[in-house]
Amino acid sequence: MYFDRKVYLDQLIRKKHNSLVKVITGARRSGKSYLMNNIFYKSLLNEGIKEKNIIRFSFDNDEHIDLLDDFFPEEKTKIIVGKDNYIINSKKFRAYIKSVTNDNEYFYLLLDEIQMLDSFVGTLNGFLSHSNFDIYVTGSNSQLLSSEIETKFRGRKSSIHLLPLSFSEFVTGANLSPESAWRKYIVTGGIPIIYQQDEEDREKYLLDLCYETYLKDIIGRKNIKDADNLSDLLGVLASCIGSGVSPSNLEKTFKLNKNIIMCDDTISNYINHFQDAFVISIAKKYNIKGKAYINTPYKVYFEDIGVRNAKTNFSQIEESHIMENIIYNELRYRGFNVSVGEIDVNEMTDRIDVNGKHIYKKKSLEVDFIATKDSQKIYVQSCLNINDENTLNREKRSLYYIDDSFKKIIVTKNGLDPYYDSNGFLIVDIFDFLLNPKFLL
Repeated sequence: MYFDRKVYLDQLIRKKHNSLVKVITGARRSGKSYLMNNIFYKSLLNEGIKEKNIIRFSFDNDEHIDLLDDFFPEEKTKIIVGKDNYIINSKKFRAYIKSVTNDNEYFYLLLDEIQMLDSFVGTLNGFLSHSNFDIYVTGSNSQLLSSEIETKFRGRKSSIHLLPLSFSEFVTGANLSPESAWRKYIVTGGIPIIYQQDEEDREKYLLDLCYETYLKDIIGRKNIKDADNLSDLLGVLASCIGSGVSPSNLEKTFKLNKNIIMCDDTISNYINHFQDAFVISIAKKYNIKGKAYINTPYKVYFEDIGVRNAKTNFSQIEESHIMENIIYNELRYRGFNVSVGEIDVNEMTDRIDVNGKHIYKKKSLEVDFIATKDSQKIYVQSCLNINDENTLNREKRSLYYIDDSFKKIIVTKNGLDPYYDSNGFLIVDIFDFLLNPKFLL
């Protein structure tokens, strides 16, 4: 199977020669290195760029690292920073780059796993001073997103966040019908390398990726002492995608159900670690009438549904919740910022007051997603089945109270052609929504 990742290639092409460091971020095994070193590299060659003017260097590749040994031989190339961890001597690397470039030609630097380079920010800032360098880097470490790094770059970084395969990318690359692709995708997700494995090996690979790579990487980088609690928390989050969570409520859950004392500050830190490693993404709640964000509760979604399923040992393949997670990732893939909507309303009840008038009750209704991009805003409800009028009316309920003219969509799995109801709400099948970008225009 070949996945062309055209959306991300187009982003890289648009950002060429913009005098910024192009930083490709994303979870482990989401395809960052392949995007940069294969897809983008071939694009440069097809454009007529000479191979010698495209310098590819991976800081976790010993064959590449060996190239540095001849420079400043009195110094170590690998600097040990902990058990089984090292960083690369940046002085040696700068000398190597100087040896393979000159001031008279244009060079493209494609640098993989840049966080493994000592003082990488200073080195990249130095490279930016060369007007004939165009710089692209990948990294899965949270340092690449921190405010400290933003400050050091002083606006000289342009980010491309790579998600695992979207459903449309998977359908195209796997050459499957939407129905057949869906049955696989909702179980094993969109990590590209998964689909290079035999089908019977895919779940095992995802289990190993979740436990042996994602969790161990966080434990090592963040020096986590209570690894079991970290793993248990990820399992709890995997079980409640689409539900509102808060560190304080999770603290109570651990105390009551697991007899574990884990304070809300620790839980909050662990959730931040999962975000930093791009395992999960948080959707904050936005009060539509109050026009304000609410810090907690928020919703947690997984960057890859296969990793989520692995953390539940593939025992919670609940299509409704999984579809909601997939829609959330699809909106992000299309370039939207995504929040969970809340709207406060006064609804008439059946109760009558002493004057014979209906009593109204204050309620907070939820909109699954508010997606914004530039001046565009879209409200999206996810509902697997709307087979009866009561279910459909329940999904429309919060949308009725939103008094603006932005598009309102209910995504379902009914196999019907898209249509607008009498309120102007678009009812669209999940496959049409995921495979046809026009519905988000």
